[in-house]
Amino acid sequence: MSSRGLPPVAFGAGGGYHDMRFKSLPVGARLYAPPHISSYDSIPWRFADMNVLFAETLRKLRTEKGISQSQLGKQLFVNHSTVARWESGSRLPDASMIPRLASCLGVDSNTLFNLAAQSDETPNIIIVDDSRVILTEGLAVLEEVVPNAAVTGFIWPQEAVEYAKANRVALAILDIELGNASGLDLCRTLLEINPRTNVVFLTAYADYSLDAWGTEACGFLLKPLTPDSVRQQLKKLRYPFSTGGPDT
Repeated sequence: MSSRGLPPVAFGAGGGYHDMRFKSLPVGARLYAPPHISSYDSIPWRFADMNVLFAETLRKLRTEKGISQSQLGKQLFVNHSTVARWESGSRLPDASMIPRLASCLGVDSNTLFNLAAQSDETPNIIIVDDSRVILTEGLAVLEEVVPNAAVTGFIWPQEAVEYAKANRVALAILDIELGNASGLDLCRTLLEINPRTNVVFLTAYADYSLDAWGTEACGFLLKPLTPDSVRQQLKKLRYPFSTGGPDT
């Protein structure tokens, strides 16, 4: 289903579905749009997640020290692209890296540990479907089951890919048929970006299940999403995370 003519939408935990022309944002929510997109209707709005807090702090500390990403990477014996991912919020450093980071930046390691822990408490969940109805209904279910998550909906697969490059996605719920695109291909792309992303396929056709298992996905859900089906699937994730719900 084409999104042409649909109002800009924001899908976010606790915020529900918003027509951005007429609805106000939840307190504290921030919106981002890629700078190359100028059309109001085509902007893939998304809520900033807590990874941004760690990323912004790391960037500020590094620049105050007057060193580049490359220079910091050399001190830590990591590639500069790794530092770039930390500062974009798409990745968090391993626990073993935090004391080394703190030493290089001249700060207490507990400060960075606390920021990393706070960032990691907000899992990013995406749902990709070419139906606006499925997205809005799915959002309501996910907000009920995973109240502490940052949930983002996408109609266009490429927008989901761009989001995944900038944010560590804990769970991706993908429609198998996405217009001319394939959810199976999208799954493979997302796993190339982050192999620890839990991918669950969403479809109205149970016959697709065999194809789904061939993509390293960890689950399969039939439309429409229900709270019970999501809760059951969360128990089977390859890389579990805190849901913030009663079954956490």
